[in-house]
Amino acid sequence: MIQYFRGQKGRIFAVESHQLFSTDDLSKIDWLFGNPLPPEQQLEGTFIGPRKEMITPWSTNAVEISQNMGIEGIIRIEELTDSAVTDIQPDKMLQTKYVNPGQDIFTIVHPPEAIQEITDIAEYNKKEG
Repeated sequence: MIQYFRGQKGRIFAVESHQLFSTDDLSKIDWLFGNPLPPEQQLEGTFIGPRKEMITPWSTNAVEISQNMGIEGIIRIEELTDSAVTDIQPDKMLQTKYVNPGQDIFTIVHPPEAIQEITDIAEYNKKEG
C-alpha cells in the first residue's frame, strides 16, 4: 500500500508499507515530514521522482530512520517534487515524471529481456554504442 504525505515547498513523500498506520505511527510520520495533513492514496498532477526501478540511498536512510522511531512495516520511502512548484527537469538516468501517481507508483510491469550470449565483446560494444 502506498500513502502520500505532503511536505513543504511542493515535496511529496511516497511511503510504501505493509499495512495502514496506527494513529501513533501517523503522528510520528507527521513529525518526521513536518506535515499536519492526512495521507492521500492518489495524487493529482505531475511529479518528478526517482525511477521506480531504483531504490535510492535516500530511501534506504529514510526507512532506517523510521524503524529507529518505532514505525513498523515501511518498505520504501521516496521523495517526489510537484512539477508545478519547480522548473527542474528530471535527470533521465535517475528520475522520471509521474502523472497522477497512485498505488502502482513502484510497480514494474515490463518483463526482463532475454539473456544474450556475447562471443565478441568489441562487436557487441560497437552495436550497442
